[in-house]
Parts: sequence; C-alpha cells; structure tokens
Amino acid sequence: MSVRVCSGAELLDLVEAVRSTYLDAFAAPPWDEGEPEADAFAARLVTNTGRPGFRAALCVEGERMLGFATAWTTPVPFPTDRSYAQAAAALGPEPTRAWLCGALEIDELALRPSAQGTGLGVRLLDAVTQGCPEGRVWLLTSQRSARAMSFYRHLGWHQATHPCADGDGLVVFLGPRHPARQLTVQPL
Repeated sequence: MSVRVCSGAELLDLVEAVRSTYLDAFAAPPWDEGEPEADAFAARLVTNTGRPGFRAALCVEGERMLGFATAWTTPVPFPTDRSYAQAAAALGPEPTRAWLCGALEIDELALRPSAQGTGLGVRLLDAVTQGCPEGRVWLLTSQRSARAMSFYRHLGWHQATHPCADGDGLVVFLGPRHPARQLTVQPL
C-alpha cells in the first residue's frame, strides 16, 4: 500500500472514488452517514480544494481507493460555519486564535473498514502533515467515536477540549508537536 500526496485538482479527478471511500468509512456507527452525507462531502471538495494550504494524501491499491486525508490552513478570523463555533466555544477566544488560526487543520481522515488497523491511517496523517510549520496541526473528532479518540491519543495527539456531558460533542485535538500541546489540561 503506497501513500501519495496529491493536489486538489488530482483529488477532484478522483471524486467518485473519494466519495465511495468516505461513504464506506463513515457508514457504520457512531457516524451513521449515508448517501446524502457522502454527496454533500463530494460537493464540498470543490470548495475545500481551493482553500489556502490545501493538501491531500491518498492510498489507491489497484483500482480501489483504500483511504485519504485532507487538510488546509485554518483562516483568520476563525470560521463560524460547520462545527467551528462549537470548537471556539469549548476553547475560548484567545486559545482558538493562538492555537488554531494559521495552523494546519485535518479535515478528514477516511479509511475503508478493510484498511483499518493496518497502519494506513498513520501513514496518511504523516503524509498530509509533513512539513507542517512548527508542528501546528489540529483536528476535530466526535467524542462518540471511542476508536477515533483512542487512535489520536495513541499517536500522541493532545485533547484540548473537555467532552460534553451528553456524549455528542466534538473534541479538539492538537498534533503531537503543536507548541500549545503542553498548555492543555490532561487527562480530559
């Protein structure tokens, strides 16, 4: 399984394979995403590939995509659409600006179930974050996914926000070399 970094244009040429991989990766609990969510993700790719600092890594074996990762530079001011408002509320205004704005944001890491547990996720993350200035990389994941939370912790990512009491919230993780990682309160 070889992992390669690709441009946004290359990723858009593979949009159907990316969509299929996304659907396969997120169809099961706790994500429970279906065709509408996969269609929405594929539609967002056109905008996402044009974001400043966009990068992608993918793994294709034969004719089948096994996984991909996408990332871009978080803009200033911090966005308020999608799940950004929840992340900003959990961190507070100053840490949000200092820790996340201008940092590399992992948008998606998607692996087909057959590729999970093979080390491919680590390789995709490494490829998409390679050369990240000062190690400033972050991501959001759902606290409903114990597997994702465990995966990032195992790789040395630092949980920067407290989980919601209802178990449905998002959690901000700072990359293993993020300069603010030592400012997070552990364990959460």
